[in-house]
Amino acid sequence: MRRLFLILALAFPVFLTARPAGCPTGLMTDLVEHTESVWSNGFLTDLQLSDLPKSLGSFQTVEIRSLHPSFSWIVPGRYPARQTARQIVLCGIPSGEVIWDSGWVGDNRSTAVRYEGKALEPNKIYSWKVRVKTDSDGESEWSAARFFKTAGELSEYATPSYPLVKEEQGPVLQASLTDGSVLYDFGRDAFGQLRLTLTSRTGGDTVRVHLGERVKDGRVLRNPTTTVRYQLHEIALKKGTHTYKVVIPPDKRSTGPAAVKMPEYIGEVLPFRYCEVEGSQAVKSISREAVSYPFDMEAASFNCSDQTLDQIWDLCRYSVKATSFTGLFVDGDRERIPYEADALISQLCHYAADREYTLSRRTIEYLLDYPTWPTEWILQAVLMAWNDYFFTGDKRLLEQQYGILSAHCMETLIQKNGLISTTLVPQEGSFLESIRRKEKIRDIVDWPHSGSLGLAPGYGGEDDGFEYTDYNAVVNAYAFRALTLMGRIASELQKSGDAEELSGTATRMKTAFQKNFFDRKNKCYVDGIGTRHASLHTNMFALLFGLVPEKYREKVTKFIISRGMACSVYGSQFLLEALYDGDGAQVALDLMTDDSLRSWYNMIRCGSTITLEAWDDSFKPNQDWNHLWGAAPGNIIPFKLMGVEPLEPGFSKVRIRPQPGNLEHAEMSLPTIRGTIKMKIENTPQRRSVSLELPANMEAEIVLPDGFGLDS
Repeated sequence: MRRLFLILALAFPVFLTARPAGCPTGLMTDLVEHTESVWSNGFLTDLQLSDLPKSLGSFQTVEIRSLHPSFSWIVPGRYPARQTARQIVLCGIPSGEVIWDSGWVGDNRSTAVRYEGKALEPNKIYSWKVRVKTDSDGESEWSAARFFKTAGELSEYATPSYPLVKEEQGPVLQASLTDGSVLYDFGRDAFGQLRLTLTSRTGGDTVRVHLGERVKDGRVLRNPTTTVRYQLHEIALKKGTHTYKVVIPPDKRSTGPAAVKMPEYIGEVLPFRYCEVEGSQAVKSISREAVSYPFDMEAASFNCSDQTLDQIWDLCRYSVKATSFTGLFVDGDRERIPYEADALISQLCHYAADREYTLSRRTIEYLLDYPTWPTEWILQAVLMAWNDYFFTGDKRLLEQQYGILSAHCMETLIQKNGLISTTLVPQEGSFLESIRRKEKIRDIVDWPHSGSLGLAPGYGGEDDGFEYTDYNAVVNAYAFRALTLMGRIASELQKSGDAEELSGTATRMKTAFQKNFFDRKNKCYVDGIGTRHASLHTNMFALLFGLVPEKYREKVTKFIISRGMACSVYGSQFLLEALYDGDGAQVALDLMTDDSLRSWYNMIRCGSTITLEAWDDSFKPNQDWNHLWGAAPGNIIPFKLMGVEPLEPGFSKVRIRPQPGNLEHAEMSLPTIRGTIKMKIENTPQRRSVSLELPANMEAEIVLPDGFGLDS
């Protein structure tokens, strides 16, 4: 790899295009862009915030819950323009009174700039605007004003959220069946409700409606063996033409005590793609009301010379939107419960697909209050909090949750040998209370385990035969990563004493990890103290989390490659990351575009339009067909294959390190809080080049593959 700093990049075929400057755009209040929008029962209206006091009906808006919110915007122009000063003005509405004028502030901050005026008042409407100076174009015009409403109760900081929204969709295909029924295909699976306009001459007749996620022999599958959804509804018709809304009954499991409930203004939903109607002669119109968190399907794009990879990226991107239906990252429809492992992968996929951050932040905060049972997933909360800060530049979550995040490092479980054990020390009340758990935690590695959930004969679980001991190497790899990041968090919050202590603990754990888990003969890592078994998981986490000394990285990478996709769709996230970090880019690309049973193409081949919970029904007999933790390529493609990742918080500095493997062409648009990064790779014998369009107010470091730059 050849490392270039952007200021020197023009000596190589790295092309930077510039656009004329204008005014700041993309204004965000507490990380929410469309604070001025008004919805009614999920549907966007033409109303303005100022119209609400005199409007009748049920309406939903974003409510800013902070006394002193933060502001972010996109600086006009393109690289190499840098903001040198900014001015923010906040006014009360409808009076227009200026409540705060920051005056010109001479810095380059354009993300997470905190409001410094007097505390906002509840149930009020405000507007703000910003203008900037840049080193290339001088003073900009004022931005368009951004309006927002405050909540009825305010605190110094609280995460706002969008309401859930509905999108009316018609079928893309319909087919008449031999018995006179009609099958309607909406093209993709979505969580939603069904609305039909039906006609009856006499009244009293009944229309039978079958809703489902799968078809078999041209009909909606009536008896799915997994958690794939199916429902039958019977509609008794009234005389004449009327519109009927199918009422989705609550499912006992997905609406249980721990499940995230649907809000009243939305109602219960069902994931379905297909609708089969008996008595179809009565149908005048049919539509699906699909429910999701607000999502911009045009914010990101990707296409390349491999059609399979294009399909997989599209599958993963759509999965982000479709699975956001509760307003939190949940584990699909079977339980509708947030889990850390689902949320971590969902978070990264969402960052890669849309310029939206509140869904991730709210999920992190929820999981800190309601953590789940696996040891590694408790530790993942620290990783998610760090990702939130690194992608937004907003450290308020870290400030507010510092104490509970520190507890999630689980230092009280560290033994004299420097390693964590969840079995050798009683998990006492004080420990469980510190992480807000009522029941003991257990190591998981991957899921499902051998012998669980009715796995089909011959399928031994998804942890590559991992041998569990009192000292679990995967758990300790996660603990090392959590301690390392917690040390960086402490440093960012200027808690130097904590930072030094955490760094020292992490260093001791790294030494203990190498001493106790490294197999010097085979140059790989074993699963625990007392076993010689070496799994894919132990080695991929060791490599990914920086536990492998440089002199052994090549050997460990070769071991990882030798195991193939010996993990679940969850584990694939970390396998692919480790391969790209370990210079195994071509192997990672081959795994992503594979068409075997353990592949994303198999999900498409099965007929799913949202990523599955497992590679196939045979790997998890109770799996559902709407699980975002299976969408790893959605973030791996932009962040690893295209190689665009933040180097500093809030994308103030970005690294461009493409690893295209044998792809001849790849092109993408990646939304960031500072604006969209556009990138194009040409990788043929005739031309090897990278073209970039970077937002203003961003620095970059470029690392090109060997051979790039030879042909201009």
